[in-house]
Amino acid sequence: MRLNVLKICTSKVKRLLLHVLFWVTVLLVLTVIYGAGMPGYWLSLGIVAMFLPVHIFYFYAIGYVIIPRFFNQKKYIEFLVSIFCCVLLSTLTFRIIEILIADPIIYKAVKKTDPTFVWHKLDGTFREQLAKPVYLISAFEQTNIFVWIALSIKFFKMWFERRQAAIEAELNFLKGQLHPHFLFNTLNNLYALTLTQSPQSPSVVMGLAEILRYMLYEANTEVVDLERDIRIVENYIELEKIRYGERLDINFSINGLTSGQRIAPLLILPLVENAFKHGASEQVGQAWINIDLRIKNNQLKFKIANSRPETAVDKDDKKHHVSIGLANVRKRMDILYPSSHELRILEEDDVFVVIMEIELEKRQEI
Repeated sequence: MRLNVLKICTSKVKRLLLHVLFWVTVLLVLTVIYGAGMPGYWLSLGIVAMFLPVHIFYFYAIGYVIIPRFFNQKKYIEFLVSIFCCVLLSTLTFRIIEILIADPIIYKAVKKTDPTFVWHKLDGTFREQLAKPVYLISAFEQTNIFVWIALSIKFFKMWFERRQAAIEAELNFLKGQLHPHFLFNTLNNLYALTLTQSPQSPSVVMGLAEILRYMLYEANTEVVDLERDIRIVENYIELEKIRYGERLDINFSINGLTSGQRIAPLLILPLVENAFKHGASEQVGQAWINIDLRIKNNQLKFKIANSRPETAVDKDDKKHHVSIGLANVRKRMDILYPSSHELRILEEDDVFVVIMEIELEKRQEI
């Protein structure tokens, strides 16, 4: 509980500091820009600081009141009316501060250095100055430049956060599909053994428990040790060997596996499961599965080939062979390893091959 409160406080402080840093940057940039045309930068700093509350009010009114209350609630007419009122109010406030405070101060400072200076911007009464379109347009421009830069950053941040949330939700959904899918198939295997009262049933239960522990508790992280992930695959293969016995010839070769290599969890296991489900389980006679895993320069290449039934395979069967597990792996790789992976599926009448290649160091941060 305390840790969560500390994280929330740290996040809020960090956010506050970022906002303060942004407005200090705006203050300094505007001081440099307008200081070139004034008697000194200290005067420019004071004038810009005078207008800064207008910019701040304008930004937070739109970003933290109008957008959440109207735009996010799809009240677009109210949103547009509110934006118009906010723009009008900020522009008029900026111009009023110019007329009553800023312009007289600037004029007085310039007059000290140049007694002959005449500034026609100050001609006329308050109403006449306020009604001059050219200065209202200038006030509008000066009020909006940095505020809309800040709002653009906020809109991009909102879009990015929603995109990340959608990606994370999709990944969790895909993982949620994988768990019951795997469990259903493995429980079927266990059921077949219990029907024959096989003495190997307790070993299957223990192996299944370790795999489920990994899937439920260890695989919830973004990355896992590749060695551990491969160990779970080996456990799964051992369970399937118990089921198929001598009817299955399986070879698993591993090259280049070292400690410290990391991978997104549960990408390899569904490929192995698919080979058993649509290969050995559908084949009446002798079946085989060949698995080859190689890692070189953090480039992982995983190839798995399995025999297929000798019966003719039509187009519908081929579509069926590309199972939920394979589809999920492809989607997750598209999200986690964009532009740094490849998944190829090769189908023949008597063999089915899946080749997965991943650049392990180029995982997308979610």
